[in-house]
Amino acid sequence: MKNRADLHTHTTASDGMFRPEVNVRLAKEAGLAAVAITDHDTVAGIPEALEAGQTYGIVVVPGVEISTAADGKDIHVLGYGFATDDPVLLERLLSLRNIRNRRNVDILAKLALLGMSVTQEELEAAAGKSSKSDGSVGRPHIAQVLVDKGYVTDIRAAFDRYLGEGKPAYANPSRISPAEAIRWIHDAGGTAIIAHPGLYDDDPLVLSLLDSAADGLEAFHSDHDPEMERRYEEWSVNRGKLVTGGSDFHGMKDGVAFHGALGNRSVEASVISRLLR
Repeated sequence: MKNRADLHTHTTASDGMFRPEVNVRLAKEAGLAAVAITDHDTVAGIPEALEAGQTYGIVVVPGVEISTAADGKDIHVLGYGFATDDPVLLERLLSLRNIRNRRNVDILAKLALLGMSVTQEELEAAAGKSSKSDGSVGRPHIAQVLVDKGYVTDIRAAFDRYLGEGKPAYANPSRISPAEAIRWIHDAGGTAIIAHPGLYDDDPLVLSLLDSAADGLEAFHSDHDPEMERRYEEWSVNRGKLVTGGSDFHGMKDGVAFHGALGNRSVEASVISRLLR
């Protein structure tokens, strides 16, 4: 693992369970050479992670995971190598967090109709932040409250029964398109990668994005099987585009990682120089 990089992890700046410093330490303990911090629609966790990288002697790659929608599906676009202090990008990310907050309100209303009361205060407590913070509060935080209040047994069950796409409490407000997110990342000088394409069940859409403006695919992901990983790697390589990978680590609960343990998916660290071009 000494020359490997996990390019997809989340922290308490969005819907991860651990502070950025902890993710960096876990990456070091896993023997990785590098780790990316890719929180949802925010770069708030990056300064702490960069400082931890100096402490632990590990490369920290600043990143972001932008929420978009296409054909009624949530599509996520990973960004790397952009200017993290770009004022236009920061304002755009704030607009997405506001959309996410409105979606949370819709989800809480649907849960109430299903007899499951979750307050905004409980949600913010689960996220470990206030409504005025720069972080991103999302469905995993809602799922955690459902677990804490005994409505479901674990986070996966919360998504499978209530919060996942097509489930009774799912909400999907209007979002920007993947193409627009790619443009935002490019405008800030970054590289845009389509996250976990295997989760969308829409290979024609993935191919159309890859053949247009996307710089590559996240071929290696905790929720991809070997056949998916081979296919997405081939698609990117055949088009001269980037192949990335990461765990999509969100933390640990009772010894179980969501989506996967930090470092369980990785790529050669040499790809970082191309991401940060």
